[in-house]
Amino acid sequence: MRLLPIPREPRLGDLTAAPLCLVLFLAVAPCRSSGPAAAQEPAERIYLTGATVVDGVSAEALPGATVIVEGRTIASVETGAFSPPAGAEVIDIHGYHLVPGLIDAHTHVSTLAGLRRAVATGVTTVRTAGVRSYRDFAIREMVRDDRLPGPDVLAAGLYVQPDLGERVLADPRLAPLHGSGANTPEEIRTLVGINLDYGADWIKTRGTARAGLPEQDPREQIYTESQLRVVVEEAGRAGVPVMAHAHGDEGMRAAVRAGVRSIEHGTYASDETLRLMRDRGVFLVPTLVVMVGMGQEGEYDDPRLFLRKLHMGPRALETAARAYELGVPLATGADTYYTERNVATVGREVAYLIDAGVPPRNAFRAATSRGAELLGIDDLTGSIRPGLEADLLVVERDPVEHPRTLQDPLLVMSNGTVVHSRLPFTREEGR
Repeated sequence: MRLLPIPREPRLGDLTAAPLCLVLFLAVAPCRSSGPAAAQEPAERIYLTGATVVDGVSAEALPGATVIVEGRTIASVETGAFSPPAGAEVIDIHGYHLVPGLIDAHTHVSTLAGLRRAVATGVTTVRTAGVRSYRDFAIREMVRDDRLPGPDVLAAGLYVQPDLGERVLADPRLAPLHGSGANTPEEIRTLVGINLDYGADWIKTRGTARAGLPEQDPREQIYTESQLRVVVEEAGRAGVPVMAHAHGDEGMRAAVRAGVRSIEHGTYASDETLRLMRDRGVFLVPTLVVMVGMGQEGEYDDPRLFLRKLHMGPRALETAARAYELGVPLATGADTYYTERNVATVGREVAYLIDAGVPPRNAFRAATSRGAELLGIDDLTGSIRPGLEADLLVVERDPVEHPRTLQDPLLVMSNGTVVHSRLPFTREEGR
């Protein structure tokens, strides 16, 4: 994904004396020569033939299409009789469906192994929702520089929250926040500012306590509206949107009033808060796959969380259904680290949205075109049309009619590179 970090003024005086390319904590993009660019060879083309295209936007599937990929992008979508040139690289997907890569708008992935697992499940774009270090920025740059095929990363860096705990070790400039945390306007601005210095695409903050920690009550409000407003205003100076973790209604409403772009989880939302979200265009990322699955096998298998999910799971499903009914825009997030124990995927999140009562087409769009809209990248990905990134999945059946097919991608293409494939299933004679 060719998103460049937003140009910003250096924020902390002890960094301004060093040349930008040598500043340790601002090294979010490689320095490049200003000399004339070398002539580049035309990118090779890949022809995906015989596809039934379900593009995440149109109401109808497009059968018998050929999607032409050139380099990292979709060059053309051809219909009718079309023959690729002799010697071209062709991927024959007759009988299968071609859909946009999935968007995970809420992940905590921060390892290369986790990234590989994410893309193997069909995820080609992620928005990090807080990691314990700034690894998500390093991963983002490796993908941009073609050192990793994907998924593309929109990075948030450290969680902006009152108690940083071990996170103060992520950057020496966080040391003054040890013990006191980020509570005063000055402390909050410091933490937001360090994230922005790294080139944050988003800022993640907290409206309520966590569901995944048995000792906390997820309904408890953590930041006040005025504190959340400091987060939003400081990020807004750099043109960076804010997402807010919130389960309890009071914390949710405070975050929406403060100006966040999305609410993560939203389990106990009232109709009043959901209507406020709708009126302000605030997205809900319900993360049903972990809310319903808490305490079961996987990354959240604490038996105390199993008891919690008995009331939080049904409530989360009800909230997602009510949000859809009231017109709140939805996007998908799996809320996972993509460890070897991970069982939470965006494909399963789509299925849970449908179980909650969201129509299949709308649930599919939440994982594709609507997710891209939330992230502000719908001009780059989230659908299948010329000029967009070649983020594509081959699945067995139409995901609108058979949504669980998204849980079993047969081929994953990220930024024009096939990174996961189980096709063809047949073998040629003599081989």
